[in-house]
Amino acid sequence: MNTGAIRILGLDPGLNATGWGVIDQSGSRLSVVGWGVIRPPAKQSMAQRLSAIFAGVEALLAEHGPHEAAVEDQFVSVNAGSALKLGQARAAAMLPPARAGLVVGEYAPTLVKKAVVGTGGAEKAQVAAMVAMLLPGAKAEADAADALAVAICHAHHRKAARLAS
Repeated sequence: MNTGAIRILGLDPGLNATGWGVIDQSGSRLSVVGWGVIRPPAKQSMAQRLSAIFAGVEALLAEHGPHEAAVEDQFVSVNAGSALKLGQARAAAMLPPARAGLVVGEYAPTLVKKAVVGTGGAEKAQVAAMVAMLLPGAKAEADAADALAVAICHAHHRKAARLAS
């Protein structure tokens, strides 16, 4: 890790795939540390899948030692059942960093897209392309690219969020 850098874990929670991305922020400079996807076993019970997300995030904390974390907030779903399940996946992803004493920022999907692409209506491919430009060496796609975008958004907003609290 860069001396004086803040390490940020970004999470894009989902019950089938929870994307993660770790970046270092040193001043205004951002660099990628790693990225990937936690994939809970689809045929297991809800409790086992949530446990897999929780354990996966705990392992990331141990491996990468982030100072702060950021999670994408859920968008309002027409399907209440889907929204509830996504909320449970978010909780499973948020609890490990919170229990470790980390600041956990929450960002709306439109804010994440605006921070990375410049518009809140960006498509997933646009987000992934901008993440690759902002973080040279990052070849993340889909959920992992979204998680790196969440980390970038947090890097841009973390001081303002602290001032507001």
